[in-house]
This record gives sequence, C-alpha cells and structure tokens, in this order.
Amino acid sequence: MPKAAPTADAHPDTTSTAPSQTETTKAVTYADAGVDISSGDRAKDRIKYLAKRTFNRSVLGGIGGFGGLFQLDLKKWAEPILVSSADGVGTKLKLAFDLGIHNTVGADLVNHCVNDIAVQGAAPLFFLDYLATGKLDPAVTEQIVTGLADACKANGCALIGGETAQMPGFYQDGEYDLAGFIVGAVDKSKLITGATIAPGDVLIGLPSTGLHTNGYSLARKLFFEVAKYKPTQYIGAIGDKAGTALMKVHRSYLAIMQKLANAGLAAGMAHITGGGITENLPRILPKGTCAQVELGSWPVLPIFEHLQALGQVPQDEMLRTFNMGIGLIVVVPADKFSKVRALLNRAEEKFHVIGRIVKGDRSGDKAGDRKVHFV
Repeated sequence: MPKAAPTADAHPDTTSTAPSQTETTKAVTYADAGVDISSGDRAKDRIKYLAKRTFNRSVLGGIGGFGGLFQLDLKKWAEPILVSSADGVGTKLKLAFDLGIHNTVGADLVNHCVNDIAVQGAAPLFFLDYLATGKLDPAVTEQIVTGLADACKANGCALIGGETAQMPGFYQDGEYDLAGFIVGAVDKSKLITGATIAPGDVLIGLPSTGLHTNGYSLARKLFFEVAKYKPTQYIGAIGDKAGTALMKVHRSYLAIMQKLANAGLAAGMAHITGGGITENLPRILPKGTCAQVELGSWPVLPIFEHLQALGQVPQDEMLRTFNMGIGLIVVVPADKFSKVRALLNRAEEKFHVIGRIVKGDRSGDKAGDRKVHFV
C-alpha cells in the first residue's frame, strides 16, 4: 500500500531568523571602521600647500606621487656622499597632547634630524615625515605640518613627501606618533668622520635649549608622578612653568656647524641626544683615544638640577640620560682653537671649553678606548 502523505505537523520547524537574500543590509564603509577618507583628503590638500613653501628648483613634481623626486645638483659637489638619518619625537609628544601644543613638535623632529647629518658635514637636502593617528584631526595635522615646513624652510631643506596614516583602535583619541627621515649631501673630501681626532684636541660644548627630545620618560615621571606638578604649574626652582620648560624646541646647530665645517676647523662633532655625553661623544672617537670631560666647566641648566634633586638621580644616570645643557660638542685641534674661538665670537655663539681628548688607556681588564671620563 502506498504510504500516506505526512501531515504538516510531522515536519520539523524550518523557520530561520537569519535575513534572507532578498532582505537589504546597510552597506559598511571605511568611515564606519573609523577612517574618514574625506577628512584625510582635506588635510592632505593643506599639507601640499605647506610643503610647497619649502620647495626649491631641485624638487621635481609635487606632493602626492608614489615617491618624492629630488634632482641632485652635481655642480655643487665633486664627489657627493649622501648622508641620511631617521628619528622620532618620543614621549615629548605626551606633553603636546596634554597642553594642546602641536606647532613645535615638527620643529623638534626636523632640527634633530638636521643635526644628526650636519655633524658629518652634510647639508640637508630633503625631508619626509610619518604622521600616524587614530582619527585624523585636520586642525591638529595642520599645526604639526606647519612646524615641519617652517623648520625645513629655516634649515634650507625641502619637505617633499611623507605618510599620513589613520589607524583607528591603534592610537588613543587625541594622540599620534611622528617620525622623520632626512637626506643630505657632503663632498667626500669634506666629510667629517672624527678619524683625525688626536690627543690634545679641545672639546667645545655649545649650549642646549633644554631637554631637546631626549629623556622625557624620566622627566615626566619625576615632574608629574613624583613631584605631582601640573603641566601649567609654575616651578620657582626652574623659573618657568613645567610644561613650557619641557616643550622648549630642540635647537638646530646647522648654521654654526656649517661655518666650522667650511673653515675646516672641526675634527669631529657629536650631537648630544639620547645617551647624553656618555654615549654620544664616543661615537666619533678613533681607536687609541678617549675624552676627558670636566664637570663644572659649563652651567648646567636649572631644569636638570631640579630633576636630579626630585628623584635623587645618580650623577652618572643624569649624564647618560640628559644632555645636561650641552647639545653639541665640537672637537678642535689645539692649534686651531684660537681660530674657532674667533669664529664663534663673531657668530655671537656661546660656547664652553669642557675638556680634552687624551690617549686611550688599555691597562687592566677594561679597555679605556673611545670612552668618556668625567673629572
């Protein structure tokens, strides 16, 4: 016999709560994920305008290509050597966020990078930046890039490109990171390497404006966690507000370095950044030499003395964390010292004789070569 047809109640419930293919769903865009392309485009238009102010005839094309184009003028150098460097602003940016000051960190970055290549005798050619944030704020971006462009212009350097990245969920609201990349050139015959540094050479220190861009993790801890200062609080010991003192712009030494280099008076130059004198001066010392630096031979800025007192920071820790008031050290042959002194005085450049190069001591278990001895 044929089986009876099953009744409707015999079927399992096949009703689905999932949307059917005929139902419409809202389209998800990049903006829904947190990236506002339109806002980014508006910011980039402003960046193009600011960058163009730094262009010279060596810059080919404009901002917006896949790569920045720069034509090296071979008439300026018989044997051009390209010198490059990259750096960031570091946790000094935290202060920029707290104070809402964004027009100086670009100058910090450019000047730092310029100094790094100028110590080798190089003239800056072009600069690129990397700005990354969670959500792009066009007003903040314009302040940052204005600082970059102004500093590039002041240093004779073209801002020819970079990257502006929106990465929602990666950075906290209102925060960003900033890094820079620089390329310069020097004639091979005028490259300053420190190879000719010899015992008897004089160490000349040029003053810094403050912390520049190094040691901020320790400085912020001492000011804002240990001492409980507010960024806007006036501190009598340093004669300034906490935030203002810490935000002082990293100085560019380009002009005075070029005068010394062009006159052939510098055997070596060291940019005193992270690691202080302790770790940066040895980078230019040749084998068989070390540096003898006389503590007390220059005025330590009050901010460093106050930081040390707040945390009872050991002296050697201070010297390898902060610049302690010396942002650049020039090594000068003793027989050229009078010419250097005259050049610095004509340029109205303050300076301090802070020590000498001495013969390296290889006695004992530890080699004394390429070291700094503080006396």
